[in-house]
Amino acid sequence: MPIALKAGQKITCTITKTPRKAAAIDTIERLMRQDPAVKRGLRRAQRRRRQDMVVYNRGNRDWYKREICGKQVAAKTGATWTMTYSHQILPELASLEGYVSVKGA
Repeated sequence: MPIALKAGQKITCTITKTPRKAAAIDTIERLMRQDPAVKRGLRRAQRRRRQDMVVYNRGNRDWYKREICGKQVAAKTGATWTMTYSHQILPELASLEGYVSVKGA
């Protein structure tokens, strides 16, 4: 990475080119889920799914019908997110260098 980053620093990432590889898309979406606003939305949705879970009886045993999770993020060109930098994500950011631009916030 050409930019010097310190652990704990806020960084802003922007997708410059949509990747075609499924692994790169998964990595970008995993990093996008580190955004505090997205984390809040995921936590809220999980809590809501748990509250609205349907419990029914089948063979004198409780069965649970869980709602399918919605996708909060999409790896598309122009998508931007902010997250805290740590040294553990450096290899992931390096592997996405052709798809994501990183700036210190």
